[in-house]
Amino acid sequence: MTGLGRALVLLGLCLVAAGVLVTVLGKIPFLGRLPGDLVVRRPGFTFYFPLGTSIVVSLLLSLLLWLLRR
Repeated sequence: MTGLGRALVLLGLCLVAAGVLVTVLGKIPFLGRLPGDLVVRRPGFTFYFPLGTSIVVSLLLSLLLWLLRR
């Protein structure tokens, strides 16, 4: 059970870190308005798909993890 407890604590810390990142990244003015982000607006309906932002975040995280593994 010790391993399970540590895994749950680690998962909780990861969720807290993700929440802090989402809060901080929401204040960056260009994030979410990059070329490639899809927005469809209709009367009574808005669809937003941050494709460009997702690609940039994925590349940055991949680079960060690659640097940490070296």
